[in-house]
Amino acid sequence: MSLESGSRRRGARLEEAILDAAWHVLVEHGYHGFTYEAVAARAGTSRPVLYRRWPQREDLLLATLTTYWRPIEIPDTGSLRDDAIGFLRNADADRSGMITLMSVQLGGYFHETGSSLSRLRDSLLEPGRPAPFETIVGRAVARGDLPDVPRPSRVVNLPLDLLRHDLFMTMRPVPYEKIVEIVDVVWLPLLSG
Repeated sequence: MSLESGSRRRGARLEEAILDAAWHVLVEHGYHGFTYEAVAARAGTSRPVLYRRWPQREDLLLATLTTYWRPIEIPDTGSLRDDAIGFLRNADADRSGMITLMSVQLGGYFHETGSSLSRLRDSLLEPGRPAPFETIVGRAVARGDLPDVPRPSRVVNLPLDLLRHDLFMTMRPVPYEKIVEIVDVVWLPLLSG
């Protein structure tokens, strides 16, 4: 076991060390290498310590991903267009690495559990929190920039879906010009229509 300053790690310090180790094991070895043995060895602790906190490997995986899955900042510039572009740039910067990890390194998890990226993402989101583009559109309606009419969720959330598509297809950050195209050429005309 790893000792710090002559004493054993406990509580939050131990859990943080384990989740940090779990993250690195997942990134380096994927889901197939994401074992209790590998995480315990990397964290300098024992498998029973992990089993007590996370009885199933999926529990440990979800705790690890939850620790590293942070909400993306939603800009509030006072402009629908600028908020949308700003949010997509934040999402691109924050999620491009995570998207690659989730699509490549977690393929075994999706196959083994019959789950999907969509379900995994939903389990990581804060319950009851509106989708980012629902917030952006809601602010625009409140400012009077858009009429207060019903809009399909698919239309409201389309910019993030298109960004994710580009991230998955290229496994690279999305260029600024493509983000602007998503907002100006595709999304804003749909909202106005």
